[in-house]
Amino acid sequence: MIRRERLFHDMTLDFHQPTSPKPGSVIFIYFRCGDGDADKITLVYKTDIESGEGVMNKHHTEDGFDYYLLKTKVPEKGGTVYYYFRIEGENETLFYDQSGVCTDIPGKYRFRMIPDFGTPDWAKGAVMYQIFVDRFRNGDPTNDVLTNEYNYVGKRSRQIINWGNYPDPEGNIREFYGGDLEGVLEKLDYLKELGIEVIYFNPIFVSPSCHKYDTQDYDHIDPHFGKIVSDKGNLLEDTENNTKATRYIDRVTNRENLEASDRLFAKVVSEAHRRGIRVILDGVFNHCGSFNKWMDRERIYENAPGYEEGAYISEDSPYHDYFCFNGGQWPYNKNYEGWWGYDTLPKLNYEGSRKLEDYIIEIGKKWVSEPYNADGWRLDVGADIGHSEEYNHKFWKRFRKEVKEANPEALILAEHYGSAHEWLKGGEWDSIMNYDAFMEPLSYFLTGMEKHSDEYHEEMIGDVDKFWNTMLEAGTDNFVQESALVAMNELSNHDHSRFLTRTNHVVGRCSTKGHKAAEDGINKAVMRQAVVVQMTWPGAPTVYYGDEAGVCGFTDPDNRRTYPWGCEDQSMLEFHKEMIRIHKNSMELRTGSLVRLEAGEGILAYGRFNRTTATIVVVNTNKYLTVSEISIVPLGIPEDARLLRVLETSNKGFRTDPISYSVKNGKLVRPYGADSAVVLQFNRIAAINEEAFWATNFFRM
Repeated sequence: MIRRERLFHDMTLDFHQPTSPKPGSVIFIYFRCGDGDADKITLVYKTDIESGEGVMNKHHTEDGFDYYLLKTKVPEKGGTVYYYFRIEGENETLFYDQSGVCTDIPGKYRFRMIPDFGTPDWAKGAVMYQIFVDRFRNGDPTNDVLTNEYNYVGKRSRQIINWGNYPDPEGNIREFYGGDLEGVLEKLDYLKELGIEVIYFNPIFVSPSCHKYDTQDYDHIDPHFGKIVSDKGNLLEDTENNTKATRYIDRVTNRENLEASDRLFAKVVSEAHRRGIRVILDGVFNHCGSFNKWMDRERIYENAPGYEEGAYISEDSPYHDYFCFNGGQWPYNKNYEGWWGYDTLPKLNYEGSRKLEDYIIEIGKKWVSEPYNADGWRLDVGADIGHSEEYNHKFWKRFRKEVKEANPEALILAEHYGSAHEWLKGGEWDSIMNYDAFMEPLSYFLTGMEKHSDEYHEEMIGDVDKFWNTMLEAGTDNFVQESALVAMNELSNHDHSRFLTRTNHVVGRCSTKGHKAAEDGINKAVMRQAVVVQMTWPGAPTVYYGDEAGVCGFTDPDNRRTYPWGCEDQSMLEFHKEMIRIHKNSMELRTGSLVRLEAGEGILAYGRFNRTTATIVVVNTNKYLTVSEISIVPLGIPEDARLLRVLETSNKGFRTDPISYSVKNGKLVRPYGADSAVVLQFNRIAAINEEAFWATNFFRM
């Protein structure tokens, strides 16, 4: 009989060498089964132009497992290689694909190898930290947006003096708290101590909004985030429009301010790099803002020295073809295409202008090159660029090629909802913000809440099968191993409610429920469970600023509250530090294999492992203490292994004092408290050394 729980293969380095093979190169593929279980193991593969089989040979036996090897060549042509395994034993034939063991020939869950596709090693499992700059820290009050500095979407800009004020649900886009790059500089040591390895900045280019997803100038950092050297002009009087916003015009068009701000950004990156922290920028290339110098609907640049006329100002503008106009008359033609109909977000017309495409490609290269040296891009609404799927893919293939030529180590991530399969075939994006195969399934599993706090489904809490199947379905559709390991795994971000708020099961938004409702009845134990999964699941765990400090909030704008400097939830902060430390010190949590472990109703258990170490994670969603027997056999470690508990959290708090557990006959038996999560680890080298110690010293004692 073939023991199913001993069968294993994935595309990590232990089973697939190299992980990013080139066409025509030699590759070593390993498969694991129980000692003596298989008579024959065959790898079955298919490409667009060929198919075939390869019989594997037994390579070695270890700890009750046989390891089979196939040394073969990657097909020269045919693109993506799909494969699965056929395991033949006495009177039994099984198959193995990404879903695990199956009795029928695999279909959609076949393993998928993309020759010559790799992602930056530094990003695999890297701990990221997302900063919404205006709300992180005010390090330079002299660059703050001022009340009445300009009009934006029908009302005046407003400077918020009280850092702790809640965001206004009606006018938040034009409210400014003063966070800036100087504030980030001041807190780089804090981020280093927290354990952060990558900063992801929400947009920081010139823009009139607090979120800056309506770019005004791709060439420069916003002086309100950077440096204001020249500060001439006046604030608006009661009835004036933005042509009279001379203070704002000087601040955002004056070359002294723009160049000083760019230099400050270069300094931020340099100082981050000095601390071992990478920096990713947010690229909003599908649309710009109506303030953009190419459109200039607000006439900011109309009389500013050194700028060409915008497409709104003149039909003869050099930027006319950057946009789609539908009739109308100049000067001041309002009949242009807006993204989703918003005239504040003019959609960029790439098909109509090769010059525009070239310009944006150069922007992509500029900021990842000297003297700025950013480490990659997060791409806003990446699937929306252009007016056709054909053009969209063409654009991203060029973007990837030229950005990677400028900086071969640059990471390219995209925002995307739904299947990203077509963009993750190796020639466009490296990976995505992992909504479908992390944020939403985990939110439902632990809280029953949809990620905007718009729905509550109590029946989904603790449904392990649904959680695992959702992760499998979305994960295998989107990712190969290289892209999965760099996927941005977030609990919260600027577009969704804070995870801590979701633990109170309140459906609503701050405009209807009020801000305090986001804080009432929260469950910190469930939040800690989520952090445990975030820091142990394959991918790049990404902390949204303030999550580590206990910040709450419904979906935007409430999720964009300020970081509570001096008022942090110290326990939550320390918990994050501990879990980040465990993640960073455990190579299997960065690049190791993932396997499900059966633990009983309402209990999620899984392992991450490589050939020398293993981490076991157990999450009990039940509201009562539960004793569970868990087989550790699927991890490939000895059946009498000793495990070390390195962290445990429950509704009573958390602890990190180590406790050793002995496994008997491959079974771990222990209790798990209500709303608990436990992290246990095994180290093969430490186990060998311990055994050698006792063998050497037994008769001396």
